[in-house]
Amino acid sequence: MAEPGKTVAVVTGASRGAGRGIAIALGAHGCTVYVTGRSEKSGDHPLPGTIYETAEAVTAAGGKGIAVRCDSGDDAQVKALIEQVEREQGRIDILVNNAAAIYDELNAPGHFWEKPLKLVDLMDVGLRSGYVASYYAAPKMVERRSGLVIFTSASGAVHYVFGPAYGAHKAGMDKFAADMAVDFADFNVAAISIWMGALLTDRLKNIIAAEPEKYGYLQEQIETPEFTGHVIWALWNDPKLMELSGQTLIGAELAVKYGVQDEGGRQPPSYRETHKVEPRVQYPVIIR
Repeated sequence: MAEPGKTVAVVTGASRGAGRGIAIALGAHGCTVYVTGRSEKSGDHPLPGTIYETAEAVTAAGGKGIAVRCDSGDDAQVKALIEQVEREQGRIDILVNNAAAIYDELNAPGHFWEKPLKLVDLMDVGLRSGYVASYYAAPKMVERRSGLVIFTSASGAVHYVFGPAYGAHKAGMDKFAADMAVDFADFNVAAISIWMGALLTDRLKNIIAAEPEKYGYLQEQIETPEFTGHVIWALWNDPKLMELSGQTLIGAELAVKYGVQDEGGRQPPSYRETHKVEPRVQYPVIIR
């Protein structure tokens, strides 16, 4: 449950895109937000955005943004990040596992063997990094009997999107939430995967501009990067949060449940409506 002005969040991969938006939204609710990523100055990445710019935006929104350079592909750096937050704040309330190795070639035409092998980096900066961050954050959350671990995901977990590396990443994020929730169940710590919609990021803007006839339809379905952050805040404040732990939930549907609207009063559509798909349900069988 939230403590006004005291909630501490960590958002990985927050130089730009979804992570940046989530961090800023949490800042708007007064959170102290640790913003992680590798981009420290203009030119570090083809797209604009740095951890320092995001941290400043978090503070401007009403929270406290703290930038920490962290290569999520390096286990030691992820461990050091979590230790730094716990040392400086004494707690991590919300961990948002969002860092992912997304390359421009991901949505290029061709079969998976015709694209660069580096696309499989999603298994490291994506799946592995989310596991490692959760691994190091878990003990303190369990000790305090309070915490929320979020995995940012999408419907590519259950249908083809951009190829097997992307799909495995999203399906893995959903499975992490399901199985970590089993281990967290007795400690009042929740793990949830959220399907985000198409996000109005610089990357997607470029994709739509390059192939408007193919991707132009997304303009009607788009979510701002901040939208998911507001949904996460509503989840954190839900007294029945633990009843949702382990589930993969569609952000747009959670928004309706909690009365969260996107910019301009928009209510983004659910994947059930646009794609006729829904998250897979985890069976209750547990083998230890």
